[in-house]
Amino acid sequence: MTTWVIRASLGAALSLAAGLAAAQDSTNRVAANTDWSVFVEGDPKECWAVSGPKETVNTRDGRVVAVRRGNILLFVSYRPAQNVHGEVSFTGGYPFAPGSSVSLDISGRKFELFTDGEWAYPASAAEDAAIIAAMKAGSQAVVVGRSARGTVTTDTFSLLGFTATVNDAEARCR
Repeated sequence: MTTWVIRASLGAALSLAAGLAAAQDSTNRVAANTDWSVFVEGDPKECWAVSGPKETVNTRDGRVVAVRRGNILLFVSYRPAQNVHGEVSFTGGYPFAPGSSVSLDISGRKFELFTDGEWAYPASAAEDAAIIAAMKAGSQAVVVGRSARGTVTTDTFSLLGFTATVNDAEARCR
């Protein structure tokens, strides 16, 4: 049994997917700090810091290609009713290749995220915390994934405003 399956027991995976899907469509933005925004939803209460990429490059067979992608977002989420305090997730706007992982490079610190459909996550709460700490200290995050069709995507996120935004989201969901 994988670490994520253990972490997602008792239906948390389904509520996470539903919560993140709602997060993409929320209009409840309550704050913005440079390149990051804070959103809050109620019942159950959820708060998240989120940003879109500053640059996106899609390649296939080593050549840059134009592809259609849905929302490309990097999140840190807080769901107090589920005891979630700082959960990192990424949606690439396409289904990831089955069994693939996503690499996350934060100003030279490298992390690996496992994939599930269109989403990628760290394997544990300890990795979430390490990624958040690196994001607070870094200037950019580069996420590289591979689609089910073989396209390699490289998304670059600015971390300007990240610390203030993630601290705000956390404070709103205590």
